[in-house]
Amino acid sequence: MTETIHRLIEQYGLVAVFLGCVAEGESAAILGGFFAHQQVFVLWQAFAAAFLGAFAGDTFFFILGRSFADHPYVRKMRRRPGFRRAYRLLNTHPNIYVLTNRYIYGMRLVGGIAAGLSTVSLPRFVILNAVSSAVWAALFGTLGYVFGLSAEHLIGQALIRHERLLVALAVGLGVAILAWLVAHRVAGRERAKDAEGDQLDRPS
Repeated sequence: MTETIHRLIEQYGLVAVFLGCVAEGESAAILGGFFAHQQVFVLWQAFAAAFLGAFAGDTFFFILGRSFADHPYVRKMRRRPGFRRAYRLLNTHPNIYVLTNRYIYGMRLVGGIAAGLSTVSLPRFVILNAVSSAVWAALFGTLGYVFGLSAEHLIGQALIRHERLLVALAVGLGVAILAWLVAHRVAGRERAKDAEGDQLDRPS
């Protein structure tokens, strides 16, 4: 089974990193760095896949918000927790928001659509998003690579490469679960803040 997993990772690992980073992908970027340490693919390839996924995902949702504001999916996203706050921040601090939105787990899809509905121009968004995605990919890809170094010392050289790949998959699953729990908690707080904002906005 480990041979099959290794072969799949070699063939489709970079595609998986790319697709994972299109959405909410810290765990995908971290795993990309880890597998680069395991020499499944080259480190710059992991960085490139994470960068392209992050950039493509954010740009797609920006265009979705900009060109399809009345689409049912966009209307649904506008009702999600945190959307109104994201929209306010975009109109008061657009550069800072676009540069930092990708680091707020659970807010990327909402933030991309909010940016598309804001006054931020497409060229401005593309440049800021490229900078943000490059830094993000380098940061989390490096974390995965450093984790690979640490794991090698902790687990020991006696562990064969395929077994370390299984450890990486387990770690990736753990990171994804942890990220989901954090996002769920943040979303709960955003719902409470939005509900409070609704009450304050209503006329007395």
